Amino acid sequence: MRKRLEWRGIDCEVAAVRRDDPLADLSDVDVILIGGGGDNEQLYVCKHLMEYKNELRNYIEDNGSLIAICGGYQLLGNYYKLQNETIKGLEILDIYTEIGKGRLIGDIILEADFLNEPHNLIVGFENHGGRTYIGSHTPFGKVLYGNGNSDNCGYDGVLYKNLIGSYLHGPLLPKNPELCDFILSNALKRRYSNFKELVPLDDSMEHKANEYIVNRYLKERGNEQWRKENSCMKEKLKRFMQRTIRNF
Repeated sequence: MRKRLEWRGIDCEVAAVRRDDPLADLSDVDVILIGGGGDNEQLYVCKHLMEYKNELRNYIEDNGSLIAICGGYQLLGNYYKLQNETIKGLEILDIYTEIGKGRLIGDIILEADFLNEPHNLIVGFENHGGRTYIGSHTPFGKVLYGNGNSDNCGYDGVLYKNLIGSYLHGPLLPKNPELCDFILSNALKRRYSNFKELVPLDDSMEHKANEYIVNRYLKERGNEQWRKENSCMKEKLKRFMQRTIRNF
């Protein structure tokens, strides 16, 4: 994000929030990133953020941009149910997470309705044991390859106002420049009433990285589907021929 702003001549400041740092004043904040982590770390972070639950909620309701990835995404919900305990969430989103059988690991490809074709396919990597159920929330994207919120559920994440929750790890933004600019544009529109649009950049290298993942896995899925259908047709033809020979 910082580089894409600097390349356009826009100054920015990145502030790391460390353990026990206060979050009471978010008036000068344009984008918040909450990353993931292990269950123990997640429990600690949630306890800390619980003190600023109302501030975070007000920031989001005021169209503040927030990106929550994996564990950070789970924390925004009502709870995360583990095998032996339940982590109470921030209750900012009406979602919940429960531990599943095994981990969902691998490359993942989403189709995003809020991005314009042909650059509306988002690629990333997922690695999570939790299964998240989003109720009536709008998903972040439709899963074309991978799992997403839960086992083969067909969608990933949540898109609420300028909040994005997702299981897609990185490098998420470098491989999806349109998504990065979508987040930056939302933040700039909120900060500056006269903001129009970002100056385009040469994203040819980023698009190649994105297209490599898309072509590799969607083609692989297409070939697998063709093999299944071809095998099915062969079996049907075999049974038909056997019946024909018996009747003859």
